[in-house]
Amino acid sequence: MGKVTGFLEIDRQVHKYQPASDRIRHFREFTLPMSDKEVEKQAARCMDCGIPYCHGPTGCPVHNQIPDWNDLVYNGDWDNAIRNLHSTNNFPEFTGRICPAPCEEACTLNLEDIPVAIKTIEQAIADKAYETGHIRPYPPEKKSGKRVAIIGSGPAGMAAAQQLGRAGHDVHVYERESRPGGLMRYGIPDFKIEKHYIDRRIEQMQGEGVSFHCGINVGVDKPVADLFAEYDAVLYCGGSETPRPANIPGDDLDGVHDAMPYLVQQNKRIGGEPIQSVAWPSPPIVAGGQHVVVVGGGDTASDCVGTAFRQGAVRVTQLDIRPQPPEKEDKLSVWPYWATKMRTSSSQAEGAEREFQVATLEFIGEDGALTGVKCCEVDEKRKPIAGTEFVIRADLAFIAIGFAGPVAVGPVSELAGQMTIAIDSRRSNNVEANDRDYKTSVEKLYAAGDVRRGQSLVVWAIREGRQAARSIDEALMGSSVLPR
Repeated sequence: MGKVTGFLEIDRQVHKYQPASDRIRHFREFTLPMSDKEVEKQAARCMDCGIPYCHGPTGCPVHNQIPDWNDLVYNGDWDNAIRNLHSTNNFPEFTGRICPAPCEEACTLNLEDIPVAIKTIEQAIADKAYETGHIRPYPPEKKSGKRVAIIGSGPAGMAAAQQLGRAGHDVHVYERESRPGGLMRYGIPDFKIEKHYIDRRIEQMQGEGVSFHCGINVGVDKPVADLFAEYDAVLYCGGSETPRPANIPGDDLDGVHDAMPYLVQQNKRIGGEPIQSVAWPSPPIVAGGQHVVVVGGGDTASDCVGTAFRQGAVRVTQLDIRPQPPEKEDKLSVWPYWATKMRTSSSQAEGAEREFQVATLEFIGEDGALTGVKCCEVDEKRKPIAGTEFVIRADLAFIAIGFAGPVAVGPVSELAGQMTIAIDSRRSNNVEANDRDYKTSVEKLYAAGDVRRGQSLVVWAIREGRQAARSIDEALMGSSVLPR
């Protein structure tokens, strides 16, 4: 695939970033795109490795045919490259921007720390497709006469809606916020993905016959029972949105917040919307001129760091209870799987102070307002080490330690009240639905994405949405025209 000797002749190159001093002055994306010729050269590095670990269980969850479209890009056939990419991934412009790229971890060349720049090439293919007009509505040739409701318009709901719409079904997507997009619109900052990419896809899907109903909180404004009466199938893609409880003393002080209200507010500001959210009510939160502490070491914590810097925070400290990982992994022990190693996000590189193997003991305040965060070092079992306590000055603190299932009020609470829905207690109380057909214990109800599998990646949500759509199509029609 690509150029047989390309990996020997061409050095790895990915798109560069604007300098941190420049990018923290705005909320726009800050990657500097590569030219078509540069991308084609990178695609030439894809080697004929025999077993492409980059897709399949060790790499890409949606099974992108990476060697195939690398070869097409190398040969300048961008039109067929996007056709191939779209055959497995509805939204490569999303994953090309925000996926952590497990495919690159699984690349054979990663054994030498020089994997093919798969994520950069994927984004380039998707962006090129917009430029050439390839991303446009593709309505079905005929209608099935079946109606499907989808609860939630995040990546799982959007992927399922597009697949079902193209199969000829009358698809209606219900979203509690004022605009579609779910986590991608309201949780992920604009500097990682600008929202006009979501708007373009929504416009495309509407042209294919998908209807979006925003400002409707199913289970609150509209009973789930009404959907069962009006539609032939209902797919729940509500996400995993309940913050994992930290149980840290002082978390009721003014200035201590869960991460999501903060991120949602800023995304709404940029989108020109009122900042209050249906799911995340909170007073206005702005980090300008503040000393900020972020508790947690994952992507959501990193998004808080980058947002705080752009709002003008004086200092941002990130606390991670895990030990500082090694700079380099033992390739022969972990490859082709995702390795634990020191990773620095673009937001952290903007000036965050990172503390590893540190526990948050208490939020300290005066007159009801946060003034500091009391911490201590922990041992390998995460037990506090006596005598290592210290206090970090803080005017704002964000708790970003993950999520534990769907929101309490909504479809699950309505159905649980009727004792009809099974909950998977092993997966943070998510909706129980099997991996084969995504059916729940409730007749006509399916579940996909984070609401079923738990907090995960956007690319996994797309995968689940596509698979659930195929299952629904098969159940309604006896067989499915949709790919596996």
